[in-house]
Amino acid sequence: MTSAKPFCTATARNNIFLTLKSNEMKLYILYQTDIWRTKISRVFFGIFDSRPKALDCAKYNGLYGPNTKVVIEEVTLNIFEEI
Repeated sequence: MTSAKPFCTATARNNIFLTLKSNEMKLYILYQTDIWRTKISRVFFGIFDSRPKALDCAKYNGLYGPNTKVVIEEVTLNIFEEI
């Protein structure tokens, strides 16, 4: 008869939690807005996986202008936190 070892210990759970916490997935939402950067004036242009890609897209599409600004909002996915 063989004895079964426990599948998951408290140490393993903590290590898994730390690994998941360090691999947070970030997305960057690109908006064009007026010079006052109000939320009501935002025009959505895309979602990117890095900030440099969002900036390159803004430059390529000419979103910068004398009366317009570019806003890149960072969003973290798959977060579950207890209050």
